[in-house]
Amino acid sequence: MNETLGVVSGYDGSDHSMQALDWAMDEAELRRLPLTVCHAWQWPYDDGDPAARESLRRAAEHVLWHGADCARASSSGLHVRTDLYEGSPTSRLEELSADAALLVVGSRGLGAMARAVVGSVAAHAASNARCPVIVVRGMGALPRKPHPGPIVAGVATDDKADAVLGFACAEAAMRGLPLVVVHAWRQPPVAWGGMTFPVMDPLAVQHAAESWLAETLAPWRQKQPKVAIEARTPQERAGEALAAVSDATLVVVGSPGGRFGSVAAAMLRKAPCPVAIVR
Repeated sequence: MNETLGVVSGYDGSDHSMQALDWAMDEAELRRLPLTVCHAWQWPYDDGDPAARESLRRAAEHVLWHGADCARASSSGLHVRTDLYEGSPTSRLEELSADAALLVVGSRGLGAMARAVVGSVAAHAASNARCPVIVVRGMGALPRKPHPGPIVAGVATDDKADAVLGFACAEAAMRGLPLVVVHAWRQPPVAWGGMTFPVMDPLAVQHAAESWLAETLAPWRQKQPKVAIEARTPQERAGEALAAVSDATLVVVGSPGGRFGSVAAAMLRKAPCPVAIVR
């Protein structure tokens, strides 16, 4: 992965983007990478007074300067870069993600993710970025907990599990936090005569889930021996199982490229903390 841009944070001066910038600063410092603060602006008319257009550009420049200045003043020795772009913020963040280790964006209330915010910057970034994305939900300053909760990762029996676990283990190791790995399962039903019945013994399904998770986690326990990893295999929907870890510092999930998986969409609606989307 080309990490020339380090951690990229989209910034527009709002409380949501300030919260994302706060998280991005932590990520850059922990990863020993530069921080790139990006602000995109657009002239809303086909043509117009060049002086008015220049005034809007200068205002955008001031917004970006403010974000970068806050980052420099709030960190110790962090290398902060700026990126001022005229055009679509969604297009620019997607473009920058190709040369970034991580993209961090704020959320303007993604509770309607599955319905009405397909065009939002955060939704587009989480769906289309070419690097992992952290969506920082809510607004206002991030609370500094004296005893932060674990990193929580949701994994399924597919080829995305290792990508999710790699990111989650790295976060847990950098932050000195335990890792809770959740592999939720539900008993597959069979339909017969207009009714549905369990097709397998639930104990057998539970055992299979536990065995798969133990096997999947084994190499990560060896790679990250200092990270305390707890395995959970609850019988419920994955989104509900992940959201139930109310003290989580970060939830990490996988998502197929170009669209949201159901679990990722659920987390962006109701996770109690920032959400990392890894492909």
